Amino acid sequence: MAYSVYILRCAEGDVLVVWKLDRLARSMKQLVTLVDDLHKRGVQFVSLQENIDTTTNGGELMFGIFAALAQFERGLISERTKAGLASARARGRNGGRPAKMTAKDVRTAKKMLDAGDMSGAEVAKRFGVSRGTLYRHFGNLKKSRSTEGRHARKERATNQSGG
Repeated sequence: MAYSVYILRCAEGDVLVVWKLDRLARSMKQLVTLVDDLHKRGVQFVSLQENIDTTTNGGELMFGIFAALAQFERGLISERTKAGLASARARGRNGGRPAKMTAKDVRTAKKMLDAGDMSGAEVAKRFGVSRGTLYRHFGNLKKSRSTEGRHARKERATNQSGG
């Protein structure tokens, strides 16, 4: 809730003024609960866009009507957004950030890790991605690599260095 700091500071005799009802709460239930809490604390509520002043019976009625309409409008927007995304997917358009690694890159990285010659950090650096990107493709690399693989890698490094 964007106004939570201001709502907490409201005391008896204050007037909480908002531009529009849907900016105050995400659902009608939340909005009604909030306004009820304000009334119990002696705080008046005014919504400028809907011209609602809950200190009057008419204002109370208008509050209920506009709160329901605001929730209905949010529902419509959500439905339209979901329909638009589904339509875009049907046309072959996917949202989101482009993948950093191609399917071929993922297969190659997997082979490099399975060989045991490189750590997850080294493989990630080679492909220009973070270790987190690799973790998303393969799970936790530390768990997937056996202790035997690490010992074998260390032994090969020792033999290659002549020690």
